Amino acid sequence: MTDKVKRYIPFNFYWDDVPIDLSFVYENEKPAGRHGFLKVKADKFIFEDGTEARFWGTNFNSAGNFPSHEHSEKLAERLEKTGLNLVRLHQLDAEWSTPNIFQFTKGRLQDNTMSLDSKSMDRLDYLIYCLKKHGIYIYMDLLTYRKFKPGDGLENTEGLKDAAKPYTNFNRPLIELQKIFNEQIWNHINPYTGLAYKDEPSVVLTELANENELFNQKANPIVLEPYKSELEAKYRGWALANDISTDKNDIDFSSQDKNMLHFLCDVQKSYYTEMMQHLRSIGVKIPITGTNWVFNAALLSCQLVTDFTDNHTYWYDLTWSEQDKRFNNRSMAGSSWNITTALPFMRVLDKPFFVSEWDDPWPNEWRVESTLLMAAVGSLQGWSGFAIHTYRYDTDEKSDMIGKEVTSGAIGGIHYRGGIFDTFNDPAKYGLFYHAALLFRRGDVKEALESINVKVDDLSLDISQTGCLAGLTEKSKIGMLLPGQKAMADRIVPPDETVIDPDKGEVLSDTEEMYKSWDKKTGWIDTPRTKAVYGFVGSCGEISLKDMKIKAKTDFATIAVSSLTNDPLYSSPNILLTAAGRADNSGSSYNEDHTVQLERGQGPVMIEVVEAEIKIKTCHRNLKVWAVSDKGAFIGEIPSKYENEVFRFETGGGYASMYYLIQAQ
Repeated sequence: MTDKVKRYIPFNFYWDDVPIDLSFVYENEKPAGRHGFLKVKADKFIFEDGTEARFWGTNFNSAGNFPSHEHSEKLAERLEKTGLNLVRLHQLDAEWSTPNIFQFTKGRLQDNTMSLDSKSMDRLDYLIYCLKKHGIYIYMDLLTYRKFKPGDGLENTEGLKDAAKPYTNFNRPLIELQKIFNEQIWNHINPYTGLAYKDEPSVVLTELANENELFNQKANPIVLEPYKSELEAKYRGWALANDISTDKNDIDFSSQDKNMLHFLCDVQKSYYTEMMQHLRSIGVKIPITGTNWVFNAALLSCQLVTDFTDNHTYWYDLTWSEQDKRFNNRSMAGSSWNITTALPFMRVLDKPFFVSEWDDPWPNEWRVESTLLMAAVGSLQGWSGFAIHTYRYDTDEKSDMIGKEVTSGAIGGIHYRGGIFDTFNDPAKYGLFYHAALLFRRGDVKEALESINVKVDDLSLDISQTGCLAGLTEKSKIGMLLPGQKAMADRIVPPDETVIDPDKGEVLSDTEEMYKSWDKKTGWIDTPRTKAVYGFVGSCGEISLKDMKIKAKTDFATIAVSSLTNDPLYSSPNILLTAAGRADNSGSSYNEDHTVQLERGQGPVMIEVVEAEIKIKTCHRNLKVWAVSDKGAFIGEIPSKYENEVFRFETGGGYASMYYLIQAQ
């Protein structure tokens, strides 16, 4: 399709509402906590009443966790309408945020981080109250970006980075400060619910420390004194106790030596065990994990002492800064390696698995392919939930742009263009959350029939050495098998074995409900209640799914159809169709290969009109198709025809939109 025939229309996502209201689908799931506290049973999260828990959620970042009361009410209602049922409260402790949990406003000199700000806590309390009322659960972060102060009683505080990484994993004063914070937050009574956070069943998950561990010496080298000498002394004592010789030279903690890895594992597991025991002692009942990103198999082995595992994934080059504006503009449809591929590296088959951060951020022009891929793969894999990073960083009520700037030199020392991670106003990602929530929460994609263990013999193994994972998340259920673990799968493969032949150019899930061809750069999802095609669909001709056919004229798009009842599409009287493609700010511009942004643009957001012919097999003769505007109004009826149980119509002509309601009249 040439640029001359591409067509764009304005389609804003407003902060306080969404075009379609699906809250009626989840009416029986309110309030959050109605099923009791969350528990672990084998590789699933189960509520006390026996209900399996599946979470489709988002992160709230920094100041986004402290909205006004009025903002919280509208925000919680908006999330419920979209189908989200979990919010991860992230970066509560970030000093650069206004507010943060220690300081509501800037100006007064903050000498320590030993107390919670009462105004900040009131905002947070009311937010949790509103989310609970609308059936939305909480994943509570503990240590993320806390900037320790001289008044905290630490040595060399000026040399400590955000969260004092990685010294919080072994230094006694830092561990005790974490315990004080944990007692404060978990024993805090929310006046709007009448419950302490530890007694609140709508708070379902927590982690000890975000992206913080001892193995990633490149990002967080152990060099600061007196902390380095403290760990060296621990190592020498450990080596002596284990009859391992050491010399008088400095200890190299970045070594991949077997002894060093075992020592670091012992220290890391000791930290997790102590912190979990402390949380249990103050009454925290919910599942707890340690940390949440990939580094090596040693880090995964440490998570085995916790209740569940967690991982983060991004289809993004994290080097993008004000100085280097080049970014990732690759499509996943043309590769056997995608945003889901590395996730199983932090998964074992006998524990629940959660993805607390993922994103394929603007301005990647192909990001519309990511949302349903994540939801479908997660359902196939039997994962327990997702939280995209992020909903937003603030609570500005005037933003109608995809990429409102939020910059900070304090976030990990990198000058992020933080607005790129805001998803609440991005039609290409948040616009498909309706279908993702339906698909994942009700399990439209069945769990894989075959399970595979990737056998790990060396704790230094990292993700770059696991070529077997290419394409595999879209085929079978996968988990790592660590030394000493009992096999939990139908098949065991070594990390470097080719399981999915890349030359074949395609993969079909063993349930036959998911397919992708990286040769054709397209994929589909085909279940009774949700069907979708994505990628470069315009070059594929008519794509035939069970009881449905799609022929796209637009070159690149995601077209999704979901039943809004428990009935399959064939007998459903209420169906949502979303046709989404490229989306960007008005006036944005790029270099020729769309890898450098020249102009950020401004509102309104413009979406590409997706033209496609749709044929749905249905028993309903009286269906009508209505195009829905960004404000939720019917803007016109789309011409349609019913013949021989086939209902057909075209999107993208008159009354163009990204949303179409198909309803019996």
